Amino acid sequence: MAPEIGSLLDIIVEKNASDIHLHVKKPPTMRLNDQLIEMDEKPLTPDDTIAYMKILATPEQRQEIEKVGGTDFGYAFNTKARFRVSIYRQKGNINIAMRLIPYKFLSFEELGLGPQTKELCHKLRGLVLVTGPTGSGKTTTLATMIDYINSTRDCHIITIEDPIEYYHSHKKSIVTQRELGVDVPSFPEALRRGLRQDPDVFLVGEMRDLETISAAITAAETGHLVFGTLHTTGATRTIDRIVDVFPIDQQEQIRIMLSVSITSIISQQLLVRADGKGRIAAFEIMIATPAIQNLIREKKTYRILSELQTGTKYGMKTMDGSLMKLYSSGIISYDNLLAHAYDSEQIRIQAEGVRKE
Repeated sequence: MAPEIGSLLDIIVEKNASDIHLHVKKPPTMRLNDQLIEMDEKPLTPDDTIAYMKILATPEQRQEIEKVGGTDFGYAFNTKARFRVSIYRQKGNINIAMRLIPYKFLSFEELGLGPQTKELCHKLRGLVLVTGPTGSGKTTTLATMIDYINSTRDCHIITIEDPIEYYHSHKKSIVTQRELGVDVPSFPEALRRGLRQDPDVFLVGEMRDLETISAAITAAETGHLVFGTLHTTGATRTIDRIVDVFPIDQQEQIRIMLSVSITSIISQQLLVRADGKGRIAAFEIMIATPAIQNLIREKKTYRILSELQTGTKYGMKTMDGSLMKLYSSGIISYDNLLAHAYDSEQIRIQAEGVRKE
């Protein structure tokens, strides 16, 4: 007999694992410190995963699985945690992946972000992008920033998410959280409607297409503080990706609009600690100085990296610089350093210098 879903999720919360996979013909498997570890249970049967689906999914979500082969949603596990759930078909069977979203908001210090990131939260307008690969902690970073604004400013914050992950209660601000497919059909539609709802701050869960990116830039240009995410790595690639989404005849105009609206790009990666005790984030931070705005306008984004290297007084840092600091402090391993570095050859040379000291 398969274990109850509650007992499995208790283990995930207790061990602070990031994910659990419920696959037919495999025991329940968790991802802990970036490693997949099978639980001490029997392999699951098709009936087991169907039973889990019926507990987790609403009738509407089950219909979606029947219709399109999968569904994604947020799931509250008592008062202990929330999970981002993905249920999908594979070889005719139901499989489930669940990602742990802690209820507790982390502080900037716990994340490893400096005071300049707090300053971004006091801006009245502009575009702040948090970027990185899937599972790099972007959602957690944005939740911390939104919670800080909610606690310190009197604003109307509108979040547009797919699905809603962290729940924000009203504090000093009013928080409106809208979920795709439940409250609104799309990101661009939610942004357009949101402009009529007396907003101060927007959070756009994912800037995945031209319409969403265009609407987010417009909202930032018209006097709102807009936070968004992209699955890019580094400030240079992020700017280029945004511009490249648009047709060639619009790219010049978008560069100008972006140079005016962009406030900051925070890129991040999550790495396993050398001692095996959890994970730690490495950050690249770009602050949009007049020099960087000029580089964006003049199509010279390849020079942004040198601005990051010399912009420490503004709170800027490069990803490789952040990784080297973690390595030289003994927090991450040499192999991990090289695996996540943008310029692995240059980092290898620097690391050899650290090893000889």
